Amino acid sequence: MTQFFLRKARIFGYICPLNSQHFIRPIRVNAENQAIMKYRIDKQADYALLTLDEENLNSTIAPGLKSDLIFLNQEGVRNLILDLSNVKFVDSSGLSAILTGHRLWKDTGAFILTGPLQPMVLKLIEISRLETILIIVPTVAESVDYIKMVMVEKELLGEDE
Repeated sequence: MTQFFLRKARIFGYICPLNSQHFIRPIRVNAENQAIMKYRIDKQADYALLTLDEENLNSTIAPGLKSDLIFLNQEGVRNLILDLSNVKFVDSSGLSAILTGHRLWKDTGAFILTGPLQPMVLKLIEISRLETILIIVPTVAESVDYIKMVMVEKELLGEDE
């Protein structure tokens, strides 16, 4: 029953309204166990900030994050800032979700990882050699500035957004 209402709400666009909202979204629902992904989305004109309020970005959370990233991209979000400051551990599924975001925004805008990344998270990114392709910025404010710079650069070069 809960799944039906969540799917119905998602279809009608209630999951990601235009204003800043806090979401608690079920990822997998079964009779015995229910995994919950907690996150916040702050949508602005030029970007959206998705703050993941989880300690682990693992195989339980990653599929839901991937689907939400796809949804935000299809909704027309030009730039996305993914705040991982609360995340203490990322596994290969979590890295896959992060790479999905990178692929979705690499040609149309910016996909930025932000927040003071925990040592375990940063080490996994470095071991995977993803620091060479991902944009990692220490703070949300600097990420917003980065997006503004990218937009000005595109405008000066005459590129379409």
